[in-house]
Amino acid sequence: MEPSPLLNDPLRTKGTAFTEAQRREHGLLGLLPHSVTTLDEQVRRSWNEVRRQATDLDRYVYLRSLQDRNENLFYSVLAADVPTALPLVYTPTVAEGCRRFSELWRRPRGLYLSWPDREHLREMLRNRPHSDVDVIVVTDGQRILGIGDQGVGGMGIPVGKLSLYTLIGGIDPARTLPILLDVGTDNADLLDDEFYLGWRHRRIDDEAYVAFVEDIVAAVEDEMPDVLLQWEDFATPHAAPILERYRDRLLTFNDDIQGTAAVALGALQGAAAVAGTRLRDQQVVMLGAGSAGIGVMDMVRQEMIDEGASDDEARAHCWVVDVRGLLTTDRDDLSDDQRAFAHDPSDVSGWGVDGLPGLGDLVEHLDVGVLLGLSTAQGAFTEEIIRTMAAKVDRPIVFPLSNPTSNAEARPADVDDWTDGKALIATGSPFPPLSRDQKGEHADRDIPVAQCNNVYIFPAVGLAVTAARATRVTDAMMRAAARALGDASPALADSHAPLLPAWADVRDVADGIALAVAAQAVADGVAPKADDDELRAAIRRTRWSPGY
Repeated sequence: MEPSPLLNDPLRTKGTAFTEAQRREHGLLGLLPHSVTTLDEQVRRSWNEVRRQATDLDRYVYLRSLQDRNENLFYSVLAADVPTALPLVYTPTVAEGCRRFSELWRRPRGLYLSWPDREHLREMLRNRPHSDVDVIVVTDGQRILGIGDQGVGGMGIPVGKLSLYTLIGGIDPARTLPILLDVGTDNADLLDDEFYLGWRHRRIDDEAYVAFVEDIVAAVEDEMPDVLLQWEDFATPHAAPILERYRDRLLTFNDDIQGTAAVALGALQGAAAVAGTRLRDQQVVMLGAGSAGIGVMDMVRQEMIDEGASDDEARAHCWVVDVRGLLTTDRDDLSDDQRAFAHDPSDVSGWGVDGLPGLGDLVEHLDVGVLLGLSTAQGAFTEEIIRTMAAKVDRPIVFPLSNPTSNAEARPADVDDWTDGKALIATGSPFPPLSRDQKGEHADRDIPVAQCNNVYIFPAVGLAVTAARATRVTDAMMRAAARALGDASPALADSHAPLLPAWADVRDVADGIALAVAAQAVADGVAPKADDDELRAAIRRTRWSPGY
């Protein structure tokens, strides 16, 4: 007799938690050690094993292997200590996992849609492990975090993101699907790596690329017409055009553009409230003109308009700087979305700057209240820039948002020191708490640094659209997510508290954000009519929890 496949099914196995009766029923006698353990005992054993690993990468590999063996146990382990688990299964550790993907390969997860197999897209989609899918995360591996083109190694990002959709948003793991578009890689080290598992070829050109993405979208529409498709870590020339091309055709969003913008705006709203100002009255400077930076500024602009500013007034308060300098209308190297934030050269003509103004020039000549960074330029927020800013505003808002930690525009401890503790800080990657050893009310108090991690937003959006049966993701829905996150800021009750909720609370916060997003979907006419009580009930029914 063939042994039951139950033991090796990661979605149904209980491992050593199978009872004696279950072992007899399913033909498992003799296949497990005698002792029957509880899920709690398995969780404690697993955390003990996590702590025994020598490095965070080793911990990442162990947890991914656990996910492959037993998904209920994997998510129970993560849920038992969310603050410790998050950086191990996602940023910053996932960056090294992507870089060494081929070396660390264990077993398949998700779908690899490769250019050489483009004639078989529908067959590949039909080979997905589970037919009913609620959420897809797709990447082409070209712009992974702050480490660039990782080719097939980019699969680590969809796998990691979907783990958080389940952990935070309660999406059933059996109804998620990571997808990697393998269109080659321009990473010479990968092309020369004897162990590289992807298509060993330079990336295909733009015309072929656009056609390939269109074929994939058409196949997804046919095979999974109601699925939420999240675009992740696409390079700037592709990210915004793909979003614009498909946002009114699919239930879809780009997390780097819209998720990053929503979490940053949520933190900004808490910071503005603590600073006693309105966002519309601030001069906001963004260092970085990629898709993420422009996405954040576009949501900031729209929020200023919602606060009562005209479109012209809002744009006049938004300044974007790239590697060349300020975006200005006389530049011929700007994309359409970048050009929307370009200033007329006359706006800075009296500054006496030779060439394009840089970040330091803006801080010198404007009363900059908000300084944001999505440039991956380590240390770009210098002591001189921060001190100049702090001399002009009472509570400077400084967000070095680039990932991973090594690419951050400034270290929070330095910003805190340069501003004598006045700065309101949030980062993109995790940093140690700020120590308070000065005299006064908050002496000897460690203050956690808020991390603008998109995990505050995208799992809640996934939960909302699944529960509400939405057909589109609108800009208003993303701003509703940002406002709900801002409303949950601990700093609103204690100005010395972090700008964003603690990781231990993030799953509860997700339910509130999901309700706000679902209600906005109904208001926008992209989801069936339902009141808040009906939406709350739908969210509860949709939320999956691990257990035996």
